[in-house]
Amino acid sequence: MKLIGAHVSSSGGVENAPLNAAAIGANAFALFTKNQRQWVSAPLSEQSIRLFKENCIQHGFIPDSILPHDSYLINLGHPTSEGLGKSRAAFLDEMQRCEQLGLNRLNFHPGSHLNEISLSECLRRVAESINMALDKTSGVCAVIENTAGQGSNVGFQFEHLAEIIYQVEDKSRVGVCIDTCHSFVAGYDVRSGENESDLFAGGEDTFGKVIEELDRIVGLQYLKGMHLNDAKKPLGSRVDRHETLGNGFIGKGTFIRIMRDARFNGIPLILETPEPEIWDQEIAWLRSMSV
Repeated sequence: MKLIGAHVSSSGGVENAPLNAAAIGANAFALFTKNQRQWVSAPLSEQSIRLFKENCIQHGFIPDSILPHDSYLINLGHPTSEGLGKSRAAFLDEMQRCEQLGLNRLNFHPGSHLNEISLSECLRRVAESINMALDKTSGVCAVIENTAGQGSNVGFQFEHLAEIIYQVEDKSRVGVCIDTCHSFVAGYDVRSGENESDLFAGGEDTFGKVIEELDRIVGLQYLKGMHLNDAKKPLGSRVDRHETLGNGFIGKGTFIRIMRDARFNGIPLILETPEPEIWDQEIAWLRSMSV
């Protein structure tokens, strides 16, 4: 079964996120469990935790359908000891919040070397950061999101994700989230010749080749979620700008392929497209494309 949703607001408390997801016809969702632009937030209240779990049960959201995202401030590969320490403390807090809410995964961007350390050292620090958080938590999988490759960010090549996973000690608690927009602008041609409007280069199915490459380098067994976004910028531009489905450089064919591929069943497929007011329409269209 396809688990389709969007990154919904948790304004007013995390307990509102499942209500907001249900309102747009989703059977999956993403959320921030704290203010994503602050290092420190108030602990989750017992009431919020209880109501979150009750609202999830009421609307049929299971842990496998929920993909929380950590703070944008966190850089688990930070080159300085101060920045790394703050990021690790914040990441542990995020993992512990997921534990409290009964969630089994936390999605995060791996980090940035800020042109101060090597790529390999940055990846080593990310893996070490994950190991430290896993040692102090249980039941929550650290889900690394591929990036667009802007600036000095790491994680835009599948090899980066594979190297981090290789250095994580408990491989049962690490995974990846693949963002279609990030993949495309990082240079992975995820377009598909599935329908006439998306034909290019003779209708060649490069999406399938990218998924084969992902499986070979990382392994599809590590796929714990996907972000479904079209791209405002062209292939290989390394500019992270999301577009509504079918209105960008990727085209609708890719999303049709995802909906019709059983390999993407049972994981949260999350919209981060730029028009929340049409998320219900995008979700309904995606569901209509699944078989």
